[in-house]
Amino acid sequence: MSIYHQILSFDHPRVVVLLDPGKQDMHSTEKIVGLCNASSVPFLLVGGSLVQDFLDDYLLMLRKYTTLPLVLFPGNLMQLSRHADAMLLLSLVSGRNPEFLIGQHVAAAMYIRNTGIEAIPTGYMLIDGGGFTSVQYMTQTLPIPSDKTDIAVATAVAAELLGHKLIYLEAGSGAKHPVPPAMVEEVAKNVNIPIVVGGGIRQPQEIENYARAGARVIVLGNSVENNPNNLQKILADLRW
Repeated sequence: MSIYHQILSFDHPRVVVLLDPGKQDMHSTEKIVGLCNASSVPFLLVGGSLVQDFLDDYLLMLRKYTTLPLVLFPGNLMQLSRHADAMLLLSLVSGRNPEFLIGQHVAAAMYIRNTGIEAIPTGYMLIDGGGFTSVQYMTQTLPIPSDKTDIAVATAVAAELLGHKLIYLEAGSGAKHPVPPAMVEEVAKNVNIPIVVGGGIRQPQEIENYARAGARVIVLGNSVENNPNNLQKILADLRW
């Protein structure tokens, strides 16, 4: 089953973990992956803001520790690898920088096609998380204000009309405040494709709020990178 059809078939929202090859040591990575193996985490996201020339080696290393699918979350066209199972083909629809709407995609298109990995067109929406994030800096785009739910809804609907198969609402790596659940709920009411939420999520209650709001996938990143034990606690405290 493809990753996308797997997401569509989830009987309840799922937590996934984002691994940044540039931030983690081997010991922490092995521990995080081991916890994911023993849980309901369906796949691992791999990616970050900076170019990693060791991405191929990192993915092959992960294969030694897990049979979970590896899904790329690329920050740019240099973060591609034929050793992944799938990738989120991100278009930064909240911004107006053509490089991240179509430019990088054109440059990488033939490589992606020739690898044969599953590419999932994803409308990527950066939401203000209360601080200047790596995504803002690297893409030179402005986030959607967290109180502008109408703009977020219209952007998500436009992304769906353009053919995207996922909507990814992101507050940014290490955001002070995660995406408001009320915004997620309104977006979910207005689109018919799965919602992914990430950035600044630290507590089980936040995950449960997103699940009730209609998110299909909730992504944990920095909170797990900084302390792998948080993953065990978060997964144990979830009530679904």
